[in-house]
Amino acid sequence: MVYWQGLGWACLLVALWFCWTPVAWQKMHQNKGYQHLVFASAMVLFCLWALKAGISEGLDIHFLGMTVLTLCHGPRIAVWISVFPLALMVGFGLLPWQDVGLYAFTTAVIPAFVSYAIFWLSYQYLSHHLFIYIFVAGFLNAAFTLVFHLCVVSAGYWISGLHPWGTIVDNYLILALLMWFPEGLLNGMAVTLLAVYRPHWLRTFYDKEYLSPDR
Repeated sequence: MVYWQGLGWACLLVALWFCWTPVAWQKMHQNKGYQHLVFASAMVLFCLWALKAGISEGLDIHFLGMTVLTLCHGPRIAVWISVFPLALMVGFGLLPWQDVGLYAFTTAVIPAFVSYAIFWLSYQYLSHHLFIYIFVAGFLNAAFTLVFHLCVVSAGYWISGLHPWGTIVDNYLILALLMWFPEGLLNGMAVTLLAVYRPHWLRTFYDKEYLSPDR
């Protein structure tokens, strides 16, 4: 287990180095409104991750919220924002510090880039329509990202020998059938509200393309 924890920390540090973007930090330093958005995003993420439930001990599941976070900030900034709720979880005793690397890589880094990849594909190959953005880049994107996250975590549990495959399927993977729709609905509703009332908060939303009068 120590090997996997060390590997998780290594992957997290590499991801943070790759995601470092000085421009975003300059923007946050100069724009107080953006500071409020970043810290509010971090607190919402902490609340989503702290509310965990599961059938078997050690096989807990929670909302991710990384899709809407990625659509708002981009994948690299989304990864850095996730550091704050992770620190709070460690501080409140909800997450052992040894597991932070693996937890962050599977819960923040991978979902952020999967979410952005799905958005990018929808932007490249589908019509630039508000409904496409909300339903595909928001709802379906979040649902798929959660299922992918559960599959990655399940594979990690099985390979590391923490739980037998039968237990993982019966007590963890089965929850994907229950969680994909709420995750998609949560992110889809958030994206809808942001697109209508705060479109400037969505870094991936372009008014001239998605709200063009000829569409």
